Amino acid sequence: MLWATAGVVALAFLIALEIVARRCAGVPGPITNQAKEVIFAPKPGPLYGGLALMMVVLTWRQRFIAAGVAVGIDVVFVLVRWAVGADMSDGRYFGNGALWVMLGCAVIAVTRRTGRERVLLLQGVGLGLLLVAGRKTGDTWLLITSKTRPTVLDPYVATADHALGNPSWLAGRLLKATGPVGVHVLDLVYAQLAVAAVAVALYQLRNVAAERRFPSHHLVRTFLVIGLLGPAIYMIFPVVGPIFAYGPGTSGTGGLQWAVADLWPHTPPPIGAPHPVPYDGITPRNCMPSLHTAWATAIFIHSRKGPRALRYAGTFWLIATLSATLGFGYHYGADLIAGVVFSLTIEAGLRSLDRGWDRSGARLVAYGATVFTALLLSYRYLPVEMAEHPWLAGPLLVLAMASVIYGYVRTTRSWEPKAVPARRPEPQLELV
Repeated sequence: MLWATAGVVALAFLIALEIVARRCAGVPGPITNQAKEVIFAPKPGPLYGGLALMMVVLTWRQRFIAAGVAVGIDVVFVLVRWAVGADMSDGRYFGNGALWVMLGCAVIAVTRRTGRERVLLLQGVGLGLLLVAGRKTGDTWLLITSKTRPTVLDPYVATADHALGNPSWLAGRLLKATGPVGVHVLDLVYAQLAVAAVAVALYQLRNVAAERRFPSHHLVRTFLVIGLLGPAIYMIFPVVGPIFAYGPGTSGTGGLQWAVADLWPHTPPPIGAPHPVPYDGITPRNCMPSLHTAWATAIFIHSRKGPRALRYAGTFWLIATLSATLGFGYHYGADLIAGVVFSLTIEAGLRSLDRGWDRSGARLVAYGATVFTALLLSYRYLPVEMAEHPWLAGPLLVLAMASVIYGYVRTTRSWEPKAVPARRPEPQLELV
């Protein structure tokens, strides 16, 4: 019933988003874009990532068959596109095979499976398709933010960021000083965040095929909820980021004609009276909070119970993602603090939902939500005061984030099952 309810809610949400995208932005929504990828060339990464997640419910023999069929279908599609002279210069020339296999497994589950085996296979297909649909939903959300929020609040966040020492400006200069090597490494990490998430998720779900059930909580749940709730905050607090609001932007989006001033990353913006500023109808308002930070934080948390290599990778991905978000000018320091609090609050809520709500879980979620709300309100209504008193406001911001981290660690450790020491046998009297 829980999976059925979740499926109905997800379908209703996708239909609503499809309607909103067509009415507000005049473009197809996630359902239409996903349906097109049955025939038209898609981005292969998300589809094959979804296929990998779906295959956790299959045996090794079934996995090899599914992968082989997906590759075979893609070979046929590539040959047909080459034969008809289709444009494949954008790198989109395969990936349909993964989607066809997932849809085929759904048909097999309905027509050839019964009972628990049917449910398990449908859960696997749903997990894979949710990852793909989440990407489409995120793209649609970003487009809606750019079309429905003509003004942005970057001057408020940039002013508040003085309390943190303008970390994006500092990181931008440091990244440029590292040369092309540092830029390429961080760009790869930033762009391939989903790859790290799939790797951690596959480790967590490695025993599904043997145990014939999913674990009660795993990374994919947190990832999807962060992606679902984050864009709603974008609509409330639209921000485009330092490189767009205070720099030259990037090719095709933003630019000096929309920027407040050409200051990033060499000259921090002056402290003044912030006000909303108009911006173009193309650039997503996707900064507050930093969802890349939230997702990287979730990867870090879920990698803690893995082997040493996975723990090191989770730590590296978190540090590199934070460096990239600041160094490329995509986020302010205030965004990152909000992103960490946002991620921990969602993770606490999902874990509380899984184990049953109690006082400690409700208190942690309420505290995280309160701190997150207080952060947004302070960025919006107290940025000048924060900038004028950085030695007070800066430590308070960091302390607020640290308090949520401490509360999360302390509470979740208390939820861990305690090891019961083995009872020593009582000494027995013997007859002499």
